Amino acid sequence: MRQNGDCQSEVLAFLANPATYGGAPVRRIDTHSAAVFLAGDRAFKVKRAVRYSYLDFSTLAQRRAACAAELEINRAFAPGLYLRVIPITREPNGALRLGGHGDVVEWAVEMHRFDETRTLDRLADDNAIDLALADKLARAVAATHNRIPVLEGAPWIAALSSYIAENDAAFRADPDLFDPAQTASLGRDSRLALNRLRPLLAARSAAGMVRRGHGDLHLGNVALLDGNPVLFDAVEFSPLIAAGDVLYDLAFLLMDLVERSLAAAANVVLNRYLTETRRMSDLDAVAALPFFMSLRAAIRANVTASRAAIARTPDRAEARSSAKKYFALACRLIQPAPPLLVGIGGLSGTGKSRLAATLAPELAPAPGAIVLRSDVERKAMQGRREDERLPPQAYAPESAARVYAMLVEKAGRVIAAGHSAIVDAVFARPQERDALRNIAQARGATFHGLFLTADMATRVARVGSRLGDASDADGAVARAQERYMLGHNDWQSIDACGAPECTLARARDLLA
Repeated sequence: MRQNGDCQSEVLAFLANPATYGGAPVRRIDTHSAAVFLAGDRAFKVKRAVRYSYLDFSTLAQRRAACAAELEINRAFAPGLYLRVIPITREPNGALRLGGHGDVVEWAVEMHRFDETRTLDRLADDNAIDLALADKLARAVAATHNRIPVLEGAPWIAALSSYIAENDAAFRADPDLFDPAQTASLGRDSRLALNRLRPLLAARSAAGMVRRGHGDLHLGNVALLDGNPVLFDAVEFSPLIAAGDVLYDLAFLLMDLVERSLAAAANVVLNRYLTETRRMSDLDAVAALPFFMSLRAAIRANVTASRAAIARTPDRAEARSSAKKYFALACRLIQPAPPLLVGIGGLSGTGKSRLAATLAPELAPAPGAIVLRSDVERKAMQGRREDERLPPQAYAPESAARVYAMLVEKAGRVIAAGHSAIVDAVFARPQERDALRNIAQARGATFHGLFLTADMATRVARVGSRLGDASDADGAVARAQERYMLGHNDWQSIDACGAPECTLARARDLLA
């Protein structure tokens, strides 16, 4: 990194002075490439006059261009947050002024200020990211990915090799922090994974899945505004660094959640994202998730170690410890466990969906199993929202057969991609259960069939207490299902009459 001779100290002191904003208190936040000043209901972000290997803000013209790029790009992610690029001028009397008419000495991005304690990294520190917020987060990311521009994918695919090489060189240069044997293993496994994935990535590029993404989609760059997650501070200095498969963009967020031990939230984000996009090709593309998440963790380890090298002594040990954790995570993620296929059957009200959602984060590889639910699939095939009731004909035998066929096809694609899947459906017919077992055998995956049981009174009470759920089952449906002839059932039976925690414990024992 080189610091440009253009001294910004006077400008930064001016922006840190409450008098600049009519006496409003000022809070300053510094990063390696910017300084942000929070005053009143506004925020002003100035690019530092620095040059790194991946960005160059060393001249006033370059900083102005970077501010303009940040404004344009982030309006796609946070349209109500970014306002304008504003000059900082020197007036005829020699004083500095925000938005004046004198000679421009610096440029800043002006933004609406939000509560900085409501970024998702801060909420994670307070254990305040629940599953409902994770669901909203996934919806926000999916909606953003649907509207960002498609790019030619070849440059990004080529750049992945350089990212691996840069990380490898940085890790080798600091053997006291990064174990040399693990560094060698990570580099080798990453290169092998990339070579294996090249045909998939090229096909994804041809299908328009490489886009101008956020590029830095970690929890610290998501704010909760009016109860909704808003993505901000997208990478503006390099279209190449911001480019990538949409799942590579998502992988940064998934990795960040996993690193913070928020496995359940990470699993919800992945499953809701796939449900929102409804691209069958994304089920094949989860084959790239271990590589994507590992590379994101390795880059984070590299960057954090670099910051530690220039940090003040009190902060250096913490930064190096953080870098080591990211490195360890990268090493774990690049070696995913083999996939499982789990079928969870049972009559309505036995607790299948709750068990599937609770069990999914625990099934490797990270961030847990993809959950395929018949109730959700049926609504999607009918073009309905999950909370819309369907007419009786949607549950006719021919419609049910199409739903089960789709569940089996999707499960097959997920496990063929090396990822675990849970299929949640009644599975009342032997042929439905056999089809799921057969697809696991055909794909070489371990299969577990779990069949939940509960008495009718318990089931009727449970379906009657549902609110806003994808299932249309009510008390009448639960009673009618008592007449089902289940036939030969070789799935493992689990008594689900008790608390959900007991059902989960029994399921864990059987899967173990």
